[in-house]
Amino acid sequence: MEKAKRIFSIDIFRALTMLLMIFVNDLWTLKNVPLWLEHAEANQDFLGLSDVVFPCFLFILGMAIPFAIKNRIAKGDTPLQLVKHIITRSVALLIMGVFTVNVPEINAEATGMSSEVFQILMVLGFFLIWNVYPKTDAFKSKIFLGLQIIGVLILLRLAYIFKAGTTDNLIGMTPQWWGILGLIGWTYLTAAIIYLFTYQKTSLLIFFFLFFNLLAIAGHAGLLQKIWAGGPSDWILANGAFFAFAFAGILASILLEQFSKPENQYQLMGRYVLIGVVLIILGFIARNFFIISKIQATPTWVLLCSGIAFIFFAIIYYLVDIKEKVVWFSSIKTAGTSTLTCYLIPYWYYSIAELSGITLPGFLTDGIVGLIKSLIYAFIVIGITALLGKLNVKLKI
Repeated sequence: MEKAKRIFSIDIFRALTMLLMIFVNDLWTLKNVPLWLEHAEANQDFLGLSDVVFPCFLFILGMAIPFAIKNRIAKGDTPLQLVKHIITRSVALLIMGVFTVNVPEINAEATGMSSEVFQILMVLGFFLIWNVYPKTDAFKSKIFLGLQIIGVLILLRLAYIFKAGTTDNLIGMTPQWWGILGLIGWTYLTAAIIYLFTYQKTSLLIFFFLFFNLLAIAGHAGLLQKIWAGGPSDWILANGAFFAFAFAGILASILLEQFSKPENQYQLMGRYVLIGVVLIILGFIARNFFIISKIQATPTWVLLCSGIAFIFFAIIYYLVDIKEKVVWFSSIKTAGTSTLTCYLIPYWYYSIAELSGITLPGFLTDGIVGLIKSLIYAFIVIGITALLGKLNVKLKI
């Protein structure tokens, strides 16, 4: 199999999504934030910008899967090696997800460590274990292995001492809702394994896209509980909503391969827009039965955000692949290639800022000025990620 070439529009879509994720994750530091930028409440029938970012990330995760797997097959990886690789990556994300989702619940006194110090050590452990160490001589390789072992010991120690809850009812780490990284891990595991064994049959991939969307509908309609009496409210993770986003991305990649010739570029963009519009229309139809809710992962949310992701990617594809405006996005490209590093940097930033006791003047956290501050902050995080990359500090799983 021929190795698939790198698609820059995918990297740029991922970079923009990460930029927005850092931006919206900083909104908690502000006051007087416009409602349309924030997450909707669980029972609120509303779609804020913050509610669209994670679906777009899962969409682009799905888009990357076909290219990553086909490249590994072209290099000679067997199905067994690919399954091992997929599971290893997923487990890493699940471990990080469990740590990050538990941190807000920490009982500092019982743990013997503040939340800020815990987070600094936690992220240090992540970097020591999953950093991309340069290939070098045997002596330095042993040093790098030693650093990874230190990282493992740090995480084991943190997991051992962690305590949440009240003094009368202390508990250790629990998966909870797995955290953002954990959800990405489960989604990647499911979508990548299914794609690996079905990629030669487009009809099956379309089937799984429809299946997970229908599963989300069935779950919220209460049909899964009838099928599995006494079972949990979510038969599978979010009733398949997250997997539906990933398979939407996989279908987008299939179209990208089918219309890869230059003369077909406008046709491809047109199909992306058409699919996006159809999904958005279906989303508004679904709204007659289910509210728009990210927290509940309703079918309406899934359809609307999938449609938005298709249209968003069409715009990026037009600018990058058709008009060749790659340079427009040069300042954020690191966020598309060092995404995990970019995501974890804020854990250090917020912890160090809290420990230092330094606070920003009130006018920098209010209204429009505050939003500009958060946007600048997102660019700074990406810049720090780029600098770390030059120092050979970059997470890859």
